[in-house]
Amino acid sequence: MRISDDRYHRERLRMELALRFLRYEARTQTIRAWTGLSDDRIRKLYRSYLGEAQRLLPRHRGKSPHQTAYFTRSLRLEEESAYLASVLSLLGVVPLTVEAPGSAAALARGELLCQAFEAYRAFLPAAQISFEHAVFLAAALSRGEELRTGSCSRCGSFIVTERIALRGGRCHRCPGAQESRGKN
Repeated sequence: MRISDDRYHRERLRMELALRFLRYEARTQTIRAWTGLSDDRIRKLYRSYLGEAQRLLPRHRGKSPHQTAYFTRSLRLEEESAYLASVLSLLGVVPLTVEAPGSAAALARGELLCQAFEAYRAFLPAAQISFEHAVFLAAALSRGEELRTGSCSRCGSFIVTERIALRGGRCHRCPGAQESRGKN
């Protein structure tokens, strides 16, 4: 029996994606949602393959990020959110479709999500948005209930705004943008 047989291909992809998520310090529930692996299997993967790096790769506990206000909290986060959202859109992660955890489609989208996050981090090495927040941003933009993408009403730049905004969204680089936001 060879490990490269087709019947093991998806299982290998699930494990590789889980390890990649672990390296980005994703929570167990996030890994489970994308790969379909059990909590016990995820913990064993961490101990087996990343156990020596435990000091460098902490395991976060608790709920995953769930407040969309995080992305509009400051001008810097608004700009970073726009960069990340544009990469997520370009690579086809957004709109995020609901797939069964561990399905071929979910694994492919998970790989695209990792590529988008890597590109974002290459562009902004000191970025504040974590991988968990990137996963949440992709989901929030796909749902479109609280956040949406758009363009600046003055210059046309790509921005992330709240879905129900009182004024047309403007990027922070346009004149007068800070005054209209209460000088964040």
